[in-house]
Amino acid sequence: MFKKYLVLFCVLIGSSILFAAPKTDVYIGITSSGGKKLPLIAMPSFIAKDDASTQAAQTVYNTLRADILASRYFDVSEDGPAFRPEELSATLKGWRKQHAQYLIGGSVSYAEPYYTINLYVYDVVTQAPVYPKSFKGTQASLRRLAHIASDRIIQTLTGHRGIADTKIAFSNNATKFKEIYIVDYDGENLKKLTSDKSIALLPRWSKDGRIYYTTYRYKNPDIFAIDLKAGKIAPIVMRKGLALIGGVSPNGKALVFTSSKGPNPSIYIYNLETGEKKQITNKQSVDGSPSYSPDGKYITFVSNRAGNPQIYVMDLETGQTRPLTKNFNWSDSPQWSPTGEWIVFAGRESPYHPFDIFLVDLTGTQLRRLTSDAGSNEDPTWSPDGRFIAFTSTRDSGRRKLYVMDADGSAPHLVANLPGDTFTPHWSF
Repeated sequence: MFKKYLVLFCVLIGSSILFAAPKTDVYIGITSSGGKKLPLIAMPSFIAKDDASTQAAQTVYNTLRADILASRYFDVSEDGPAFRPEELSATLKGWRKQHAQYLIGGSVSYAEPYYTINLYVYDVVTQAPVYPKSFKGTQASLRRLAHIASDRIIQTLTGHRGIADTKIAFSNNATKFKEIYIVDYDGENLKKLTSDKSIALLPRWSKDGRIYYTTYRYKNPDIFAIDLKAGKIAPIVMRKGLALIGGVSPNGKALVFTSSKGPNPSIYIYNLETGEKKQITNKQSVDGSPSYSPDGKYITFVSNRAGNPQIYVMDLETGQTRPLTKNFNWSDSPQWSPTGEWIVFAGRESPYHPFDIFLVDLTGTQLRRLTSDAGSNEDPTWSPDGRFIAFTSTRDSGRRKLYVMDADGSAPHLVANLPGDTFTPHWSF
């Protein structure tokens, strides 16, 4: 987003900034654990208790199965003994012969207007119940309930949170304007949230479910908030010049953003409780694309203060700032990993290279390339468990589409193939 910021800034103030093309020494590669056999979950077809539940049982089963597979924690097999609660011991013995570690059984029944979903997870070896749970909802809520069930099952079996009940917000120009959309992590349930009929971009989730974004709704780039629960959109930061949202603090009490109010584009913090704005950078440079560390004590951002745009880290208490990259022709859109160990960003090594996705550690000594030779790859954002990265890429048709890959760069796959181009995705918490 830093390069887009410079374009916008130059248009508005009539300035131009030139960049050279330095050489780059990059360490490439992350060792993958590919080839390691995953624990097997048995998942025979779910039982429809009545005719009205047949399609619902299939929807819940398909969604839950896809979620378990997408988690990368387990493999799934449906080819084995059917789930019969009255013959549970024999069923589990049959699956044990197929080396399954767990079994997920389920049934769905209907009593207008609600479906009842009963799920049972068993340890195949000990035959002990691990997770018995019932869910109730309407037809419209079936996929959401399956996502919630998947996350709880993953948490129970692995001790790690699941991400099936998360969403990705992004900007897209399919309507000829850039508007804000959200989609489930698996590309389903697409919703358009704004109708600003201008430029709306940089959606940023807070942990309470609000989405902050920058919009030109009133002919100036201001920061607005989308309250999904209340169904309302309201202005937050309105001032002359640019106000480009960077991120929301982990406690949800502050925004970090870039403003062109002063002589140089600088980074500010806006207190959502008091309305106070505090400038935290003031260099003869363009500073932008800020985001918070998981503990809220640091920010990462992009600056051209030493020449070309590079990645920096600032201690918010002391103001101490240090670079993490030095040799890129351009660095952009840094985002801190949920574990705090890595910063993902888009970068290019020369003006003749497309953008790719990289990781850098907090010492700046480990630099790892995640994409290569596959179009231009930009706008990376972490899944809340830190195991996946969503990003935009032109690798397929030249249009910018939304992709997700594992955090080591493996298994990239298309999430949402929408008309138009997609920009600045951000994964919910």
